[in-house]
Amino acid sequence: MTALTLSTSSAAALRADAVVVGVTKGAKGPEVAAGAEAVDKAFSGRLAATLETLGASGAEGEVTKLPAPNGLKSSVVLAVGLGEGPADGAAYDTEALRKAAGAAARALAGSKKAAYALPVQDADAVQALAEGALLGAYAYTAYQSSNGKAPVAEVALVGAKPRDKAHKAAVERATVIAAEVNRARDLINMPPNDLHPKSFAAVAQEAAKEHGLKIEVLDEKALVKGGYGGIMGVGQGSANPPRLVKIAYTGAKGRNAKHLALVGKGITYDSGGISLKPAGHNETMKCDMSGAAAVLSTVVAAARLGLPVNVTGWLALAENMPSGSAARPGDVLRMYGGKTVEVLNTDAEGRLVMADAITRASEEKPDAIIDVATLTGAMVLALGHRIFGVMANDDAFRTSLHEIATEVGEQSWPMPLPTHLRKPLDSATADISNMGERMGGGLAAGLFLKEFVGEGITWAHLDIAGPAFNESGPFGYTPKGGTGSAIRTLVRVAEKAGAGELL
Repeated sequence: MTALTLSTSSAAALRADAVVVGVTKGAKGPEVAAGAEAVDKAFSGRLAATLETLGASGAEGEVTKLPAPNGLKSSVVLAVGLGEGPADGAAYDTEALRKAAGAAARALAGSKKAAYALPVQDADAVQALAEGALLGAYAYTAYQSSNGKAPVAEVALVGAKPRDKAHKAAVERATVIAAEVNRARDLINMPPNDLHPKSFAAVAQEAAKEHGLKIEVLDEKALVKGGYGGIMGVGQGSANPPRLVKIAYTGAKGRNAKHLALVGKGITYDSGGISLKPAGHNETMKCDMSGAAAVLSTVVAAARLGLPVNVTGWLALAENMPSGSAARPGDVLRMYGGKTVEVLNTDAEGRLVMADAITRASEEKPDAIIDVATLTGAMVLALGHRIFGVMANDDAFRTSLHEIATEVGEQSWPMPLPTHLRKPLDSATADISNMGERMGGGLAAGLFLKEFVGEGITWAHLDIAGPAFNESGPFGYTPKGGTGSAIRTLVRVAEKAGAGELL
């Protein structure tokens, strides 16, 4: 991963391949952002005018390169847009800083060192810049014989003080968060012939060993014996049998210790099963385990950060394939805990594996359960490709999760669980069916999962089907492919729970 350093040197005096400056949209054209004063001086105060001549406006994500003038130790100046500038005396928006740092890191791939002369008004800004740079520098090259340009090797944050405890802590936290987001991205991007339930469980076991976490892996025999009909029903059509992984971090003890349970959908490949997906809908279905990847990374991040909270992750891992042994539409599965489900569509499989894991997680009576899943195409239709939906059995908890996501720079939207959508899930054969009305399908999926939450337990459902996998070009600090969606939100939830600010 890209190395981060804090530097009190002047941006003009620091030796680097490029110096990065921020530009905002002003009323009369682009304006140079704070932190770039030494660079602007080298341009005789005409950096903004020069950039405007080159077509720069300061728009968010805009990147402009120009040769460095005499007086700078760098050979290139890279100007990155921050969007609208802050009001007088106000701080720069941390998400704008994060995006700008990421865009600059991507543009400087192949460089050895970049000096970031971007606004550093406080520790929050340091963390945002560090996160953006590390996330933006990400590249997945494991299966490429020619890797092309390597990520920028080092980023020096100019104006961030190496002896300032808050600045150092901000960089340390950002480094952990970025490393764990990138861990999830690697898993999501891994081809499904190499990432299947057994190999995913092995990755979790390695992480548990490295970071001192407790782990339990239930194989297909244990799942059958334990009555996990949802996980086994989804996985029975594949040559790669399913797994249920429990991975736990204990960071607090005593009566006041908070316990957060996270449940992740881990469909390592989703063909749709017998209800086969149409052509054009299979190519990215290796990403259907993004929820499980997010849960694994969150538990590891909690351990690496030493958070005073207990976090248990449940990875419901299966491969959904069509074969002579696959579950059929019309089959009835007896779920963990005894409830029966009529399968009307085998492509609504995520909720089946999640239901088993949610029921099992409920047995430990956590203070809250949050499940995260690429669950429905309906949520993508509702919210697009960059926003995840938040549903919950407690309105205040749902609001808190939405606010936390906004705080860390992840886009989300609170969604309802309308009672009128529950009745269409009724089955004439079983306790419930896995399909309801087509319209509002994402909400119906949430209602289905709610049925399996233990009594009295606060629960939320994050449907990350839209932002989990980016099929378009990279933007900001978001690469093409796996994104690591929801990890930063979940880590912040764990931090707040440990601090007594949530639950």
